[in-house]
Amino acid sequence: MLHDVIIVGGSYSGMAAALQLARARKDVAVVDAGQRRNRFAEASHGFLGQDGQPPGAIAAQARAQLLSYPTVTWVEGKAVAATAEEGQFRVTLETGEERTARRLLLATGVVDNLPDVPGLQERWGRGVYQCPYCDGYELNQGHLGVLATSGFWFHQAMLIPEWGRTTLFTNGIARPDAEQRAALARRGVTIEEAAVTGIAGERVTVQLEDGRSIALAGLFLVPRTSFASPLASQLGCTLEEGPMGPFIWTDIRKETSVPGVFACGDAARAAGSVSLAVGDGAIAGTGIHQSLIFR
Repeated sequence: MLHDVIIVGGSYSGMAAALQLARARKDVAVVDAGQRRNRFAEASHGFLGQDGQPPGAIAAQARAQLLSYPTVTWVEGKAVAATAEEGQFRVTLETGEERTARRLLLATGVVDNLPDVPGLQERWGRGVYQCPYCDGYELNQGHLGVLATSGFWFHQAMLIPEWGRTTLFTNGIARPDAEQRAALARRGVTIEEAAVTGIAGERVTVQLEDGRSIALAGLFLVPRTSFASPLASQLGCTLEEGPMGPFIWTDIRKETSVPGVFACGDAARAAGSVSLAVGDGAIAGTGIHQSLIFR
């Protein structure tokens, strides 16, 4: 069977795109491996109409609404390969199943690669965060930390004091110069240069190599990201380098450098959130639909 569109990735951006296409009565297959990026978080904030809801509940409600449209097929599984064949696209799943379509949308997301600090992974999304707009308000102006992980540390250390008293843990990564130190001081940021050896506590206690421990309401960091899927590279899509990692280049309608292949969500943006992912998916869905008409 030839679908109008195959969407690889059934999280927020993929479902938002599928909804636009379903409402245009297009035959859509959504291939989903069930690995939402925010699956570690207890609640999702900043998404209009769903503020404070569990991410899984938002996704489940969206999926139920999407599957009420008869032209949508949900395929559970991991897509491992994609090829372009005479104006059509073939997607192969890990099981060996194959699907073909006239258009292909990559809503494949990214993986957050956290630094190798004991106790950090277990608290990701539950005391250790990336986005203050998503999680800062609920920390109630408590003592917050920024763990330097990359060149993005200065931006984040200047930003986080909006949500509470802040300590920057340089951890051998950040080396603030005199101008940066002065700017951080004006923001009330304390600089802690002892190496971080672990994260402990029910929420977050930062353990330092000199034996001290600093209890925090929350710890922020900017992880390096990588693609959750190899499909964009397999297809030869142009990639760009963002401040946190690579992303797929798209035009204003979310089409990649490969005609007929579109991309949206965290894999196709230099930043991400549920709100941005949904908006990106909606643009991609309408862009794909119109490409089926006008070319």
